[in-house]
Amino acid sequence: MNLEDLAHAAEEVAPRLLGAVLTHEAPEGTVSIAITETEAYSGSADPASHAYRGRTPRNAVMFGPAGHLYVYRSHGLHWCANIVTGTDGIASAVLIRAGKVVEGEDLARERRGSAVESSRLARGPGNFCQAIGITAEHNGTDLLGGTAVALSQGESVPPALVRVGPRVGVSKAHDWQHRFYVAGDPTVSAYRLSPRAKPSAGI
Repeated sequence: MNLEDLAHAAEEVAPRLLGAVLTHEAPEGTVSIAITETEAYSGSADPASHAYRGRTPRNAVMFGPAGHLYVYRSHGLHWCANIVTGTDGIASAVLIRAGKVVEGEDLARERRGSAVESSRLARGPGNFCQAIGITAEHNGTDLLGGTAVALSQGESVPPALVRVGPRVGVSKAHDWQHRFYVAGDPTVSAYRLSPRAKPSAGI
């Protein structure tokens, strides 16, 4: 996985990230997770994007350069991790929605809870960050620069197994087909329509 792989629009990069591995080497141990579900978010043309109304201190990382980690707090409860994509100066990022723990399962379970099933350790964006140990301190991390949090190429997902659908839990542009996931994988989160969602124009 290199900068060229990420220097494209979010909706192009999102399906390519399936199978890629995100690794966090923390003092307490290493956890690696193979990505199984993503969602693409653009900038001013995407009503569901944090960058829809322009650049702010909160979303600045989203504007590039590609290959950095954009981390935000969801509903004041959970951290969510996004991989910045596209051209420097234009907001574009891919939300990591779910994945399969391929290294450090004991540590991931310690963070998530001893009773959590293996398939649910990183199922959902908040659970993903909790399992891998990503928080606000990792916002802006260069995933390709040899830091403690790194993105690497994993096993390729056959195109026949890649599914596309509407985004989960957003009220605006929820019906855009910008969610990508591995068919039949138990780690993929369940689809949930926001109760505030209304039909929107396609792109």
